[in-house]
Amino acid sequence: MIKAFLFVVVLGLGFADEGLAQTPPTLNELKAYTGFHAAAARGKVDAIERFIREGRDINVRDPFGRTPIMVAAFFKDLKAAAALIKGRADLNLLENDVYDALTISSVLNDLDMVKLLIKHGANAKLITSPYEGTALIASTHLGHVGVVRELIKAGAPLDHVNNLQWTALIEAIVLGDGGPNHVACVRLMVEAGANVNLADGDGTRPLSLAEQRGFKKMVEILNAAGGKP
Repeated sequence: MIKAFLFVVVLGLGFADEGLAQTPPTLNELKAYTGFHAAAARGKVDAIERFIREGRDINVRDPFGRTPIMVAAFFKDLKAAAALIKGRADLNLLENDVYDALTISSVLNDLDMVKLLIKHGANAKLITSPYEGTALIASTHLGHVGVVRELIKAGAPLDHVNNLQWTALIEAIVLGDGGPNHVACVRLMVEAGANVNLADGDGTRPLSLAEQRGFKKMVEILNAAGGKP
């Protein structure tokens, strides 16, 4: 229970801000967890392995639709996640808010978990979140450079447009702070071949969005890549 308590305290101190619309398990949910969910939340690899041998449903869902691999992702528990993966957990299921384990880990900037999930079949092309986005869009928004790099390598769609009419490149600009991490995300997107002239829902292109915000480094990158006002 100590681990669960610390997790909830961290949430209360602002961890949830990174999670945006994501909903981690609450303290009451953690207390009610049994089986795979309890083992994943507490990092009990031996219990996970026992449940696998017993033939229990490794993709069982809690009331919010979270599977054990999602719980392991929220806790950043690589050992629990590895045990679940070995037991053939489905990495591409979505919970009630339409998030998968990969997007959860991407938002948490858990690069090791992101690499593990991708290595074992997590689909970086999945449409996730109530915003009909992707793990890549969420990661550029938050300036998670390493995660953005891995998702691009995994084939995440560069020019997917979410229901806010924003791409990953646009989110790095309009929801970023113009600092080094968001600049690096813009550079990675451009180098990977993202469309620098794909406009938002108002018809404003990335270059103009960066200029409006005074993000000089981004403006330089977009100009050099052929961005139009």
